[in-house]
Amino acid sequence: MEITLREASKRYGYTWIFKNLDLSLASGSRTAILGANGSGKSTLLQVLSGAQSLSDGSIAWQRDEKAVPVDKVYEHISIAAPYLELIEEFTLTELVKFHFSLKKPLFNLSTDAIIDRSGLRDKCRYPLMYFSSGMKQRAKLLLALIADTPMVFLDEPLSNLDADAAIWYRKLIDDFGANRTMLVCSNHQKNEYDFCTREIHL
Repeated sequence: MEITLREASKRYGYTWIFKNLDLSLASGSRTAILGANGSGKSTLLQVLSGAQSLSDGSIAWQRDEKAVPVDKVYEHISIAAPYLELIEEFTLTELVKFHFSLKKPLFNLSTDAIIDRSGLRDKCRYPLMYFSSGMKQRAKLLLALIADTPMVFLDEPLSNLDADAAIWYRKLIDDFGANRTMLVCSNHQKNEYDFCTREIHL
C-alpha cells in the first residue's frame, strides 16, 4: 500500500492547517509525523486515511500498482487514536470478536490468543465503560496492530499508558509491525516512534 500527496492543503474556515504539502508513504516505510499539539498531525493522519478530504491538491492510494478508491481505503488501514470511540457496552471479548468479524487478524490468531496479547485477560468480561483510559488505549492499539492490514496509523500511541504499558506497546510493534507501512503521529515523545526511519516535522 502506498499513498502520495501532491501540493496538499487543508483548512478549516480561514485557518490553514497545512499548505502545499508533498508526501509519499512507500510500502513498508516507517514514518513519524512530529509536531506540537495543534500543529495538524491528527488532521493529516485523517486525510491520509481517507476520513477527511483535502481543501486543495491531490491524494492517491495504490496497492499492488492498482488505484484504491477513497471509499475502500479503510479496508487497507488500521488506526489507533485517543479520539476514536469504542463501543463501551461491549466487553473486551465482544469487542475483539466484533472487530475481527470485519477484519482478519494477523497469523489467524484466535480471540483467546488476541486477548492474551492485551495484558487484560482478567478484565476481558468487563464492559469497556469500566475500563480506565489506559486500558482503553491498550484495546485500541491491540485491534490496530493485530488487524491484517498493510498500513497502520498510530496517533500519539502512548497516550494514557504507564511505563509497563509502554514496554507492552513496543513488544506489540516488534511482533506485528514487520513488513507493514507504519505512520506514527507524536508530539516528540521519542519512545512512541523510535522504530521509525523518517521524521516529518509540522
